Amino acid sequence: MTDSSGSRSLDVLLLTGGGVHDWRGCGAVLKELLSAQPDFTLTVVEDNQSILSSEALYGFHTMVFYWTVGEISAAEVAAWSRWLKSGRGLVGVHGAAASFKGSDPYRAMLGGYLLGHPPIREYQVSVLDRDHPVTAGIDEFTVCDEQYLCSYDSRVNVLATALYQGQPYPVIWARQWGRGRVLFNALGHDPDACRHPVFQDLVIRGVRWTAAALQDS
Repeated sequence: MTDSSGSRSLDVLLLTGGGVHDWRGCGAVLKELLSAQPDFTLTVVEDNQSILSSEALYGFHTMVFYWTVGEISAAEVAAWSRWLKSGRGLVGVHGAAASFKGSDPYRAMLGGYLLGHPPIREYQVSVLDRDHPVTAGIDEFTVCDEQYLCSYDSRVNVLATALYQGQPYPVIWARQWGRGRVLFNALGHDPDACRHPVFQDLVIRGVRWTAAALQDS
């Protein structure tokens, strides 16, 4: 799709839902952020994961996924994985690492999963990869958020970490999935956390980087 200036626009799906987190409040913040980008054409789907196995998914370059817990069938995750491997993108936010825990294929696709978390607190995020398009030019920043302690595939590119009891845990990672791209961002527990300016910058960059997989293929 092209915008009114004739430039190529990015077709972005925002899929929100599940339980535990305030997906409505966080979804509203993400919707406002994404719809404000002049080169994004945004579609919002709320609390309905049937689109994951729908042919309609092929109308999108990338997906921002704000979801927590729930179950997914083998057919749904297989269809979703095929879509992603075809050169699409996935930006998983926060609870994405706590979703569909019974599905090993989903965990493999995302690149990791939640082990646990301490209470919400202020902590520092440090960027490890300053050359990646998602984190370029960012050094470190402080958030007040729920810190996810995640297990992850050693093959992912960990872009940023934060310490917990002296041990670093990933905050942002990137990976290839077939011809597609995955970006996981562990921040964004609640609407206030989703309004953090660096978090918002990282989401926008994540959308652009993951969406470029289809454009570059």
